[in-house]
Amino acid sequence: MDGTRTSLDIEEYSDTEVQKNQVLTLEEWQDKWVNGKTAFHQEQGHQLLKKHLDTFLKGKSGLRVFFPLCGKAVEMKWFADRGHSVVGVEISELGIREFFTEQNLSYSEEPITEIPGTKVFKSSSGNISLYCCSIFDLPRTNIGKFDMIWDRGALVAINPGDRKCYADTMLSLLGKKFQYLLCVLSYDPTKHPGPPFYVPHAEIERLFGKICNIRCLEKVDAFEERHKSWGIDCLFEKLYLLTEK
Repeated sequence: MDGTRTSLDIEEYSDTEVQKNQVLTLEEWQDKWVNGKTAFHQEQGHQLLKKHLDTFLKGKSGLRVFFPLCGKAVEMKWFADRGHSVVGVEISELGIREFFTEQNLSYSEEPITEIPGTKVFKSSSGNISLYCCSIFDLPRTNIGKFDMIWDRGALVAINPGDRKCYADTMLSLLGKKFQYLLCVLSYDPTKHPGPPFYVPHAEIERLFGKICNIRCLEKVDAFEERHKSWGIDCLFEKLYLLTEK
């Protein structure tokens, strides 16, 4: 392992305010799906999660797992296939339908009575439910508490000005002895406006530190050729485990 590229103590960028006023609307996110601008989707699933999954699950079954801003993440099926109950929220109906189609899962849809004009999509097996609505409306549905949250591509996509509201929503969904798995990206925010946005360690502490123990499990070089178009020359991904204090 190259200690200068994957160690957990790489210096973070000091200009953390440069992206604070960046805003993407829900309509702009929906347009990304319509126009196929979904390079954030990982067809093979997230490799850090795959690496640590069995350690996190510890042989348990029947856990409730929440996927914020789930898109069509294949990891949802990983958990469902291991006997867990998966709930996701995604603003794009297209993304949700693509998930069920690509995973060859039959499903039904029904209105979310608490949020007029929205739907929930449920697998025929009953262990995957995907809510098509804003994540900030989700608490109105009384979906209950979760044992685990897999947050990859969610906190980094939320408008920086909405992070406190987002974090409070996530914390309100956590049950006892929870595991909150969080992936964030580290790059020079003066070179790329986001999303995905740069989320430094201090921001995670600010958002979750009063309630959670915070541990960075791994930091890996995530730079790909496509990231050159962002104007950056390095990109790291960090996997955090947040647990109950």
